[in-house]
Amino acid sequence: MSDRLSGKVAIVTGGGNGVGKACALALAAEGARVVVNDLGTTAAGGGRSSEAADATVAEILAAGGQAVANYDSVAEAQGCANLVALAEKTFGPVDISSPSRALCSLARSTSPMSSTTS
Repeated sequence: MSDRLSGKVAIVTGGGNGVGKACALALAAEGARVVVNDLGTTAAGGGRSSEAADATVAEILAAGGQAVANYDSVAEAQGCANLVALAEKTFGPVDISSPSRALCSLARSTSPMSSTTS
C-alpha cells in the first residue's frame, strides 16, 4: 500500500466487478478510503445482490485499506444522494469519483454492437 491518496475519499460505481473493481482496488492501494457502489445485477441487468460490492470491500480491508459498500442505484437521484451521504458520513467529503458503471453504460448505448433487431 502507498499513501499517495492518503486522506482522500473515493466513490467507485460499478466497483464490484471488472474495471470498477480494478479502480476501487487501485485507489485503496494508493491509500484512498473507498466507497464501493454496486447493485450486483447480472450482465443482463436483472436481479440485485450485495455479494460483488461486499467482496471488493473485503479485499480492500484484507489488504489493510478502508472501504464500505453501497448498493443504491446511481440511475436514480435518491440513490446518488444516498451514496454521497454514506461516503461523507463514513469518511468525510468526497475527493474522487470513479463512475465506471456510468461509463460502461454509455459505451454500450453508443456502440454499434449495442443495437438490437427484432
